[in-house]
Amino acid sequence: MTASDNSGSEGDPESLVKRPWIKINPPVFFSAAGLCLAFVLFAVLWPGRAESVFGAAQAWINHSASWFYILAVALFLIFVILLALSGYGRIKLGPDHSEPDYTYPSWFAMLFSAGMGIGLMFFGVAEPVMHTMAPPVGEPATVEAARESMRITYFHWGLHAWAIYAVVALALAYFSFRHGLPLTIRSSLYPLIGERIYGPMGHAVDTFAVLGTLFGVATSLGLGVIQINAGINYLFDVPVSAEVQVGLIAGITLMATVSVVLGLDGGIRRVSELNLLLAGSLLIFVLVAGPTVYLLQTFVQNTGYYLSRVVDTTFNLFAYEPKGWIGGWTLFYWGWWIAWSPFVGMFIARISRGRTIREFVIGVLLVPVGFTFMWMTFFGNTAIHMILEQNIGALGDAVAADTSVALFKFFEYLPFSTIASLIATLLVITFFVTSSDSGSLVIDMLTSGGAEEDTPVWQRIFWSVTEGVIAASLLVAGGLTALQTGTIASALPFSVIMLLMCWGLLRALRLDVVKRRSLREAMLAPGVELDTVSWETRLSRIIHHPTRDDVLRFLADVVRPAMLDVAGEFEKQDLSAAAKGAADRQWIEVGHGDEVDFFYSVHARPYALPSFVMRDTIGQRGQSLKYFRAEVYLKEGGQNYDVMGWTREQLIADIIDHYERHLHFLHAVR
Repeated sequence: MTASDNSGSEGDPESLVKRPWIKINPPVFFSAAGLCLAFVLFAVLWPGRAESVFGAAQAWINHSASWFYILAVALFLIFVILLALSGYGRIKLGPDHSEPDYTYPSWFAMLFSAGMGIGLMFFGVAEPVMHTMAPPVGEPATVEAARESMRITYFHWGLHAWAIYAVVALALAYFSFRHGLPLTIRSSLYPLIGERIYGPMGHAVDTFAVLGTLFGVATSLGLGVIQINAGINYLFDVPVSAEVQVGLIAGITLMATVSVVLGLDGGIRRVSELNLLLAGSLLIFVLVAGPTVYLLQTFVQNTGYYLSRVVDTTFNLFAYEPKGWIGGWTLFYWGWWIAWSPFVGMFIARISRGRTIREFVIGVLLVPVGFTFMWMTFFGNTAIHMILEQNIGALGDAVAADTSVALFKFFEYLPFSTIASLIATLLVITFFVTSSDSGSLVIDMLTSGGAEEDTPVWQRIFWSVTEGVIAASLLVAGGLTALQTGTIASALPFSVIMLLMCWGLLRALRLDVVKRRSLREAMLAPGVELDTVSWETRLSRIIHHPTRDDVLRFLADVVRPAMLDVAGEFEKQDLSAAAKGAADRQWIEVGHGDEVDFFYSVHARPYALPSFVMRDTIGQRGQSLKYFRAEVYLKEGGQNYDVMGWTREQLIADIIDHYERHLHFLHAVR
C-alpha cells in the first residue's frame, strides 16, 4: 500500500480547492449540498407526498433488507472483537512512537457525548417501559416482560452500537494516522481500489457518508427538540407544536454554531465534559432517590442476562413469527447507528490518535457501554418498579401516549422533580449542541477532502445550519416516522461500504504484521563496524547531551551528504530515489511503483535533561533544559535509536540495512 509518511509532504488530490476563504472537495461538497437541498424542498413543499414516500421506503426495507442489517451488524461486532484479541491489537493508530492526544477522562467524555447522548435522554425511561407494557412476545406488564424489556434495551444500546462506530473509527484512524491518507471515509478503501479513491468512486463514498451523517444527526436533533419541547411545556407551559420545535431547532443550532466555531478543544471538548458531569449527577440522583438496592441488583442481573442471550438476540429476525416490531425498534436502531457511524467514527478517530487497536476497542466497547447500561438500568428499572411494584399505572399510560414526556412524567414520582426536570432539559440541550457541532466538524472534514480545524469558519457554520434545516424539515414532513425512515434509508448504502472497510482494513493490517515480521527475521549482510573509535571517544559521545544546533549541524554535514550519496546510487540502478530535507529532519524515499515505497528519515527530537545534569542548570529555562537526539524514523514511525555522532559510512550502512529489510518485506507479501 502506498501512502505518505507522517514526516513527508503529501500531495493534495487535484480536485481539492484550497484558498484562504474556501477549502472544499467540490464533487463531494456540491453533490451533498445539492441532494440535501432537494430533499428539504421536497419535504417542505410536498409534506403529504414526502410522508407517503417515507412510509413506502420503510416498509420495503423492513420486509426485504432486514436480514442484511442484522447480519452486517453481527459481523461488525465479531470483526472488532477478533481484531482486539489477535496480534493486530498491538498495532498503534498512528506511528509507533505516537502518544494519545487526550487523557482518558477527556477521551471518554467526548466519545460518550458524541455517540448517543440525546438518545439516552429520550429512550432511557421510554424504551424499557414500552417493552414492558407491549413486549414483542409474551404477556405485558409481567415480571418476565420486565426482564425481557431490559435485555432488549441493552441489546439496542450495547456492544453492537459501539462496534458499528468502532469499525469506521478504526479504519479512519489507521489509514490516516499510520499511513498518511486523508481523514475521509474513502481512505479506508485504499487497499481495495488504490488511487481511485481520489476519483468518482471515492467522491461517491464520501457523499454517501455526508448524507448518512446529516440524516443521522438530524434524527437525534429531531428527537432532542421534541423532548426539549416536552420539558419546557412541563416546566413553563410552553405549547407543544411543530412551530415551537422549529424555533427551538433554530435557537439551539445557533448555540451549536458558536461551539463549532470555537473548534474541537475550545468548544466541543468543554461542552462534552459538562455533559458527562450533568449526566453523572442525574444518574446518581436517580440511584439514590430510587430503589437503590433493587437497582444495583438489576444492573448485575441485566448484564448477565444480556451476555448469556447475546448470540440468540443478535440473529433473531422473528422469521417464524413475523412482527412489525423489529422494523420500528431493532432496524431503526441499527440504521440510526450506521447513519451516525461516519460522523461518530470520524470524530472518535480524530480523538484517538496514538492508541493501540486493543486499547481502542476495549475503551470504545466497554467504557461507554458500561455507563449506558447503568443509565438504562437506573432509569428504566426505576420506572418499571414504579409500575409493577408501586402500582403507578399512570406512568405506563403516559409513556404509551407520548414518549417525549416519559422522562418528565417519571421525575414526577421522585423528590425534587422540578429541579431534576430542569437539569434534564439542560442536558438535552447540551447533548443537542455537542451532536450538532461535532457533526458539523466531521461533515466539513469530509467535504473538504480531509482537512481538520483549519477550514474557513463559514463552512462549519454552513453545515451546522444545514443539519438544523434538515431536522426541521423532517419534523414538518412527518414527525418521528419521517426521522426513522430517513435514518434507516440513508444507512442502507453505507452499510455496504462498511463491509468493504472491514475487508480493506484486514488486508492492510495483514501487510503491517508481515512487514514487522520480515524486518525482524531478515538475514542482513554485515554493515560497517560501529566500533572503529576509541572507547574514550565513545564514552564522551554517550555522556554528551547535544544541543539543537549540534544535531542540526550533524543533519546538514553528515546525514544529508550520506543520503545524497545513497540516492545517487539508487538512481544509477534505475530506481526512483530522492533525498529531501527540512530544518529539523532529513529523509530519503525510494519508489517501487505499485508496491510499498521505502522511506528512511532522521529527526532532531528534543528530550528533557536527566536529573544529574538538571542540577547544574537550575536557573535555565526553555530549550536550554532540553537535549536533542538524531533519531531514525521509518514509515511506521520512530525506531527509538540515536545516530548522532555516526560517520557517513555508518549512516549509509544503516540505510542499506533497512532497505534490505524492506526488500525482504516486499518479497514476503508478493
